[in-house]
Amino acid sequence: MTQKIAFLGLGVMGGAMAANLVKRGYSVLGWNRTKDRPTISTFTSVGGTLAKSLEDAVSFADVVFSCLGDVPDVTEVLIGDQGAMHFARANTLFIDTSTIGSDAAKNIGNALMHDGLRFLDAPVSGGDVGARNGTLTFMVGGNPENLQECLPLFEAMGSNIKHCGAIGSGQAVKLCNQTLVSVYMLALCETMQIAEKMGVDPQLVVDVCGSGAAGSWALNNLGMKVAKGDYQAGFAIKHMLKDLRLVQEISDRQNLNFSVDLPAIALAMQNFQKVSQLDDGLGAEQGTQAMIRAYQ
Repeated sequence: MTQKIAFLGLGVMGGAMAANLVKRGYSVLGWNRTKDRPTISTFTSVGGTLAKSLEDAVSFADVVFSCLGDVPDVTEVLIGDQGAMHFARANTLFIDTSTIGSDAAKNIGNALMHDGLRFLDAPVSGGDVGARNGTLTFMVGGNPENLQECLPLFEAMGSNIKHCGAIGSGQAVKLCNQTLVSVYMLALCETMQIAEKMGVDPQLVVDVCGSGAAGSWALNNLGMKVAKGDYQAGFAIKHMLKDLRLVQEISDRQNLNFSVDLPAIALAMQNFQKVSQLDDGLGAEQGTQAMIRAYQ
C-alpha cells in the first residue's frame, strides 16, 4: 500500500474507480478539469483527496491513472504543453483507461517513454456498474512487467485483467468490444419491439433469453431499461459515438491491405446519432439503451 497514486479524471467511471483504490487502502490524489462535477464526491466521500492542480496530483506519484474523454483530452492532459508528463518523476508509470484507439495510445506512449516515463494503455469494459462494483474488465497493452508491478491496483478496480500485447493492443481489443456492444444494442432494441408486438413480458425475455445462447451483458443489464424507457446514462451515447468513430476510422484507412465493410456499425452509428440530436442535443447524454428512441 506504499504506492502513491494520481487519478486524473473523476467522471462517472473515473470517480468510482479511484474510490475503489481508496477503499483498498491506497493513497490517491484525484484531479478533474471541472472542479464542481458531482461525480467527484464519489471519490472524496470515501476519503480520497482532491489535488489543487495537475502538478500537485502528479509530482510525487508512483502511478498515474487517467480516465478521460476523447483523443484530444488525453493528449492535452498527459503530454500537452502543461501536461502531466512535465511534472512526473522519472520512471513513473502512466496507465490510461480511456478509449482512444491504438494510434493515439502508441503516440502518447512514445512521448512518455521518450521523457523517461512508462506507459500502459488499459481501456475498460463493464460500464458504471462495473466501475462501482470493482468488476471491470481491463484490456492492457504494454510491457507485461509493468502490468505485473501494478496488478494489485488493477485488481482493486476490476475482476478480469487481460494482457493483450504491446502498447496499443489494449485499445485494439476495446474497439472490438465496442463493435460487439453497439451491434448488441441494435438487436436488443428490435427484440423488445418484437416482444411488445407479441404481448410478451420483457422481463420474461430477459430471464429466459438471458440464460441461453442469446444471453449477453447488454440483455441482462439493459434489457429492462430499454423496455421501461429508462435512459439514465451508465455509458453515454456521446461516448459510444466517439468509440464507433475510432472503429470507422480504422475501416476507412487507405493503407490497409484489405477493405473493411461494416454495415452493422454504420446502422448503429446512424441510430445513436439520431437519438443524440433529440432534446436539443441532450439525447447525447443519455445511456446507449436510449437507442430505442430511434425506432419510436
